[in-house]
Amino acid sequence: MNSERAGIFEEVREFPDAAAARRFAELVGLDSMKARLLKESRLLLDHESLSAWSQRYHHHKIKIADFFRDRPPLFIFAGDVGTGKTALAETFGDAIAREAKISVTLYAMSLNARGTGAVGEMTSLISAAFCEVRDAAKRAASRDGKHHSGVILLIDEADALAQSRELTQMHHEDRAGVNALIRGVDDLATGALPAIVIMCTNRLGAIDPAVRRRAAATFNFNRPGEKQRHAILDPVLEEVGFTKEQIQEIVGMTGSTKDREYGYTYSDITQRILPGMLLAAYPVKPITFDLTKEVLENHPPTPPFKQNPNGNEGNRHA
Repeated sequence: MNSERAGIFEEVREFPDAAAARRFAELVGLDSMKARLLKESRLLLDHESLSAWSQRYHHHKIKIADFFRDRPPLFIFAGDVGTGKTALAETFGDAIAREAKISVTLYAMSLNARGTGAVGEMTSLISAAFCEVRDAAKRAASRDGKHHSGVILLIDEADALAQSRELTQMHHEDRAGVNALIRGVDDLATGALPAIVIMCTNRLGAIDPAVRRRAAATFNFNRPGEKQRHAILDPVLEEVGFTKEQIQEIVGMTGSTKDREYGYTYSDITQRILPGMLLAAYPVKPITFDLTKEVLENHPPTPPFKQNPNGNEGNRHA
């Protein structure tokens, strides 16, 4: 990554990618979101398939198809901390690449795009990011309507760049940056380019209304329910010898309780509890039911995201 690109993007990743495929497969409980996201993405990359569908089932090109195609290619991932927003945004490009047999490039925008506060800096950085993504999408575009590669722009913690311009205390530079972001999204919507923009946020209400209106879809992420927690825990706990009754008790302990209104997030379970069990046992004893309960007692779930009255938040996790 060259120095100019490094100031705008945290990462540029090419798909297919084996590590991304593994992470995507491990995101349990998000099947409906995955299916919707992949369908929308495939249609953005292959407009002709929409026309073919219209001809097959309605015998002509229906007007709804035009409305569908004219939408900005923007999706908002909104929800509590640790619920899989960023993980899905970072990995679904691999599923598209494999399913459509094309190459896909992910551009993950850096929060450095906010700049240092100098006049015009934030606007210039955001505009440069969209310009690079648009140029990449133009190179990927095909004249026959079926693109052979695609581009994804990921804006994590999007409320830092797209906060509402209705805030009275908002700085002029921030307002200009939001305007630049909106122009960038609108520009990608023209020309039927194979580009998708994903914005992840813990504060959907803080996103500028004009940005939210442009979203083709908003995906709402929640903490895993009992079924999802069971899907994560059952195979790994069964492997180390837990009984079905013990597994069910652990599943219950990771949900809400009479003393706690919220359960564990996906990342709490996969990044803290399961590794914590291993570390508590290694190197002198096995992972046991009692040890697991002890780990849970010592590692409570991440509290839900809460917004303070002044519009700021107490914790910020993807």
